Amino acid sequence: MPELQEVVVQWVEADKSHKNRVTMKEENSKVVIELENVKRYFHVGSEVVKALRGVSFKIHEGEFVTIQGTSGSGKSTLLNQLGCLDTPTSGEYYLDGVPVRKMSKSQRAHLRNKKIGFIFQNYNLLANTTAVENVELPLMYNSKYNSKQRKAAAIKALEAVGLGDRLYHKSNQMSGGQMQRVAIARALVNDPAVLLADEATGNLDTRTSFEVLVLFQELYKQGHTIIFVTHNPEIAEYSSRNIYLRDGKIREDTINNNIKSAAEALAALPKQED
Repeated sequence: MPELQEVVVQWVEADKSHKNRVTMKEENSKVVIELENVKRYFHVGSEVVKALRGVSFKIHEGEFVTIQGTSGSGKSTLLNQLGCLDTPTSGEYYLDGVPVRKMSKSQRAHLRNKKIGFIFQNYNLLANTTAVENVELPLMYNSKYNSKQRKAAAIKALEAVGLGDRLYHKSNQMSGGQMQRVAIARALVNDPAVLLADEATGNLDTRTSFEVLVLFQELYKQGHTIIFVTHNPEIAEYSSRNIYLRDGKIREDTINNNIKSAAEALAALPKQED
């Protein structure tokens, strides 16, 4: 595998032709995510907590969208809706054209495994298990793959995120950045309709965060649809669109026509001292 500095230079050069391209292609790309007036209310004792108060938006194939909001904004509730972990009180959510609200838990679980690749802040890797074995997990429920095919797909996904030399390392043998790359490979292995990242750089230092952002931008350039839920406003500078929530409603939904290069930002960071 090339040295990291060489890889960063390659990413910077590749990014120059991409930096100011049009990022919203509503006329030419299909809708992967659609929320229609989604409301989510919770009963807490005698009170009704209105976590989402009528949220509507569409996300098209190939977008890199950040979703931001402070504590209590409804961000976590929205994440649960998008991830098919919960259903709206009213309104409708369509995932790759499939209506979700009236699905049973088992139906949602099947759709979730097929259509969504999750990336978590805490990695959620199995301890004492190799990178290959962790990445194979989503394919265990896919009847199209036998054991040999699962392993081959896992290796391909790990090589795609730069971990071809860490295939059989366990979690306790890897850095935080490497573990997050394993988690990204696991999210990619099933070729989902959307990658859903929850504070995916939240546990990482500055340099490693930018290394992971570089990878997300590479996936975006390859055509992957990414939703990155975060409290960090800086992340929005590197995505193609930003949705800002407050008090259960969308307050801003803006297109970023001047996407910053994570590779350039990484290259500009001071060198780490031993």
